[in-house]
Amino acid sequence: MLGNATYGYIIFLCHVIGALINGILYRNLKVKDNFPQKSNQIQNKDFDLSGAVLDSALSIISVGTIITIFFVVITSLSPIFNIFPSQLSSVLKGMVEITKGCIDIATSLTSKWCVVASTFIISFGGISTMMQSMSMLSSTKIPFYLVLIQKLTHALISSCLAFIIVLMI
Repeated sequence: MLGNATYGYIIFLCHVIGALINGILYRNLKVKDNFPQKSNQIQNKDFDLSGAVLDSALSIISVGTIITIFFVVITSLSPIFNIFPSQLSSVLKGMVEITKGCIDIATSLTSKWCVVASTFIISFGGISTMMQSMSMLSSTKIPFYLVLIQKLTHALISSCLAFIIVLMI
């Protein structure tokens, strides 16, 4: 997307290191009633292939629907985003939906700033990605604000690392 494999390696490296640092920051975080209580009864269920296939298909449909909805929202809100300068508009779009944001970032920023902004957006993932995650984690009762805070800190750490590396090259 950026036309330079080195930039891709920088984004990947910063994303992974940022995730590790973020994991260390939140390693002792405890959320009350985080997971549903399991009964003390031992459940002996046979493997149900048709049930597993149905659950997988429903998950794929759920995630695909969320992606589609957010892509339509971004397209519909483009006139509002276009009020801002193209660089800021691209980052804002990426905060909502990662794919559209990264495509716009690649065309609106200079290459080194593309690396920093793309790293931020990829590490943050966009609200669309958070909704996908929350739909898969709904039974865990993890609060949305906690996911948002952790994704923001991951994005900030990763993009700061990218900024430092881009200054050195």
